[in-house]
Amino acid sequence: MSSVAGTSDEARGRRVWRVVLLAVGTACYVLAVIAGMYVLMDDVGLAVQIPLWVLHTVVLLIVGVRVFGVRDSGLGAALFVVATSVMAVGVADMARNDLTLQQRGEKVVATVVSERLEEAQGRKSRDTFYTLEHEDGTPVPGPEMRMTSDAYDVGEVLTVIEDPEAELPPQTPGQADATGDALGSAGFALAAVVAVGWMVWRGSVGTRKRDETAASDRAQREQEEKLREALRTYPADRRGYIKVSPGEFPALSQGRAARIAWEMGLKAEAVGNRGVWRFKDTVIEEVPHE
Repeated sequence: MSSVAGTSDEARGRRVWRVVLLAVGTACYVLAVIAGMYVLMDDVGLAVQIPLWVLHTVVLLIVGVRVFGVRDSGLGAALFVVATSVMAVGVADMARNDLTLQQRGEKVVATVVSERLEEAQGRKSRDTFYTLEHEDGTPVPGPEMRMTSDAYDVGEVLTVIEDPEAELPPQTPGQADATGDALGSAGFALAAVVAVGWMVWRGSVGTRKRDETAASDRAQREQEEKLREALRTYPADRRGYIKVSPGEFPALSQGRAARIAWEMGLKAEAVGNRGVWRFKDTVIEEVPHE
């Protein structure tokens, strides 16, 4: 018995280590995808990025359903991981732009010469765009400065960091601080990894329940066969009853036992059992069978 228990514990330990390794591997894969898409973001367009994200979703769905056993909510978990991964890459790209502007940008004094409100897009909040000029009247290079609120008025003078290569829009020194974006990207990446952990936990719970159900069904089938054998071979007492102990059949209810007896042409006695099950072709009161 101890040998069987030891073997079972050893097998359980191997399963745990397998799940842990798969979880770590999947988390590393998710982080690798985030890093890879971050690198590719400036080199490829949406026509390439979207299929790659779709492929990433399919891979996660296969891993979640086939490997971790997350069946009922596998799609939702995979979509959440992909969504947080996309957000991590997007925010990281914003941080990259801020860092680039900080590294090669030049701090200048500029004047707001015009402002415009972003065109309405449903209920989405509308950003404000500003056109800036240097003190000598030359335009500040790059796209218009973008703000989430109407922070400045035409004619207002402010200090901004401009991009000499005119690729990035000018930003105020506070806007160009990449700390918040970097922390936000890390937060989304962490959420993706935590979601992988949730998939592993959810899958392990589901797998354990399915294993327990399968073991219970197997035990019931074995005890049903054992009861049939007992009804065929056990001798009847002087009153014609075949007696069996319920303790020998913990996976069977008396109603199920009555059903098996009924299939064999016997009936289960409902009264006067005194801790045993009694079966006979005719009884005083029959146990309803399941």
